[in-house]
Amino acid sequence: MPESTHCRTPQQALAALLARYAPQRLLLVGASQLPALEAFKAAHPECHIEHAAAAPLSMELAAQRFDLALFVDCLEHLPKRTALELLAGIRNLNASRLAVLVDLQACDWRETDFFALALQASERFQRGEQVLELFTYDLLDYKQVPDWLNAKFWANPENFGKYWW
Repeated sequence: MPESTHCRTPQQALAALLARYAPQRLLLVGASQLPALEAFKAAHPECHIEHAAAAPLSMELAAQRFDLALFVDCLEHLPKRTALELLAGIRNLNASRLAVLVDLQACDWRETDFFALALQASERFQRGEQVLELFTYDLLDYKQVPDWLNAKFWANPENFGKYWW
């Protein structure tokens, strides 16, 4: 986890994530309003945004797939087991990318709990005594491709990529 705090605000970090991924379908879990999300919605009216309270997803939302799921002001209001099930369930079934903005002092989560879910520590923000941390997950880059996964280490390198067993 980066120990230094960033000079930009959490809203600026979320705006940068939204600009980077430009999701067509977005799920916001927890907070009811975010200035960064409102600005993104105004600039991208084609983006479909769903909101879920800090609770297990409804059947309707659980059956949908999203490009990005944002968790803001959510984990602090749930028992850890419920929050873990919600976060892991959305990561596994509903979204390829996650961003979690959390106050670790206000909940019983630790950094290692996020690492165990394959999330990466992105940024830390401090205002007065409050410290917010941003954790992200992207299915496309959560794991590096091993160096052995290429034709050089195959028994028949000329067949690499040609056949699927």
